[in-house]
Amino acid sequence: QVQLVESGGGSAQAGGSLRLSCGTAGYSHNDYCMGWFRQAPGTEREGVAFLTSDGSTRYADSVKGRFTVSRGNAKNTVNLQMNSLKPEDAGIYYCVAELNCYSFTPFEFGYWGQGTQVTVSS
Repeated sequence: QVQLVESGGGSAQAGGSLRLSCGTAGYSHNDYCMGWFRQAPGTEREGVAFLTSDGSTRYADSVKGRFTVSRGNAKNTVNLQMNSLKPEDAGIYYCVAELNCYSFTPFEFGYWGQGTQVTVSS
C-alpha cells in the first residue's frame, strides 16, 4: 500500500511562488508515475503536472512556463514549483501516484494524498 504525504502549499499573492512536495510513506521498490491534480470549489479535478517513471513531464496548458514538476532526492518523491501564481491557480492540490500513467485522468491514479490548500490573492 502506497501512502502519499504532501507538504507545502499555503497562501501567496498573485505573481508569487509556492512549492509543494509529496513523498511516499513506507518503502516501495517500484518507480511510480507521480503528479498533481487540483480542484477549486464547484469545479472538476484538473490535471496540473505529471512526471512519469522514465522522466517525462506533462503539464496543463494553463500552467506551462510557470510550474515545474521534478523528482525529489528520495525515491518516489515529487515536487511542484509554482511561480507567477494567478488567482485561478487556487484550490486543493492532490498528489497522485500510479505504477503507469497514460491518460493522466483522475480515474487512472490509484493513490492519492490528502490534499493541500493553495490560496492566491489578487
